[in-house]
Amino acid sequence: MASLKRKADAGVDDAAAKKPKAQGSLNAFFTPVAKTKDTATATAAKFDKKKWVQGLTPEQKELLSLEIETLDESWLSLLKDEIVTKEFLELKRFLNRETAAGKKWFPPKEDIYSWSRHTPFNTVKVVILGQDPYHNVNQAHGMAFSVRPPTPAPPSLRNMYIALKKDYPTFVPPKNNGGLLIPWADRGVLMLNTCLTVRAHEANSHSNRGWERFTQKVIDLVVQKRNRGVVFMAWGTPAGKRVQKVDRERHLVLQSVHPSPLSASRGFFDCGHFKKANEWLVSRYGDEGEIDWALMPGTTTKTTVAEETKQEVNKTVDETVKQADQKRTAKMDDELDSGITSDDEKAMDEALEKADQAVKANKE
Repeated sequence: MASLKRKADAGVDDAAAKKPKAQGSLNAFFTPVAKTKDTATATAAKFDKKKWVQGLTPEQKELLSLEIETLDESWLSLLKDEIVTKEFLELKRFLNRETAAGKKWFPPKEDIYSWSRHTPFNTVKVVILGQDPYHNVNQAHGMAFSVRPPTPAPPSLRNMYIALKKDYPTFVPPKNNGGLLIPWADRGVLMLNTCLTVRAHEANSHSNRGWERFTQKVIDLVVQKRNRGVVFMAWGTPAGKRVQKVDRERHLVLQSVHPSPLSASRGFFDCGHFKKANEWLVSRYGDEGEIDWALMPGTTTKTTVAEETKQEVNKTVDETVKQADQKRTAKMDDELDSGITSDDEKAMDEALEKADQAVKANKE
């Protein structure tokens, strides 16, 4: 497991927070307040993982080996009490029974908590809530809506691309209809399913086994401890129920129908959630809060970067046109100068002399 990605970058400094006052008025929303720091930062700093593991029983160590090895420490420090509850330990026993019975389930064990490693707690700025992991081969890898290449983007994700394109015309879907969303996770987008495992080819087969309680705890921790504010995207009725208790003075909750082909035409395509999320994040975090939704190398949806690029392009074009005009003018001058020969000058002198003589004749 040592090769699993663990992000070293702690993300933007949460000390530069801006919060709305209790009354939530428009003026209060944009009024700078005293700087705050996420309470989870101090918790993670004090967490002694080695000491905590030593305090576990032999059975707990065995059942929780996956969490100990693959759950990012920023999350483990906050979820350590939850994963030793009888409910979670029974969930782990259930998964062991599934394996012992020869039942194949997804995602691969090492990917169940990939969301935690790509989006450490103190980097979370957006939470996209999913439901069940994809249940076919080479699809689920621990992040809601995302699929491994070369698996093509499922219909719901393709509809997300359409909505994104409406918000950001510069958005370019991945090549070969790809659906890997790890770039979003690395930029602070936590893509969390309600259930984190599923039996192969059997949708909802691991529901009501304990994952719902665990992932709700993840959501609650974000709500309680991400003091600068987070955007929650809850699409569909089940996701909407999971954000009912979110403090909407501190956080932004964006709800819509699910992007599934069965419902997307009833309002998802025009929900504008991706752009609304960024507008709110910039109001809270400044320009660095904006999420780049681009998935293709060399592209961006960031407004600030796009504007700067446009200005640079315009400046380059103006300079190129100016240089071309200067060269054209110089060339014309050279052509005019070089176009007059000595014979031409003699003819001009003769013409001028004849003109003078004609003037004199007229006077006489």
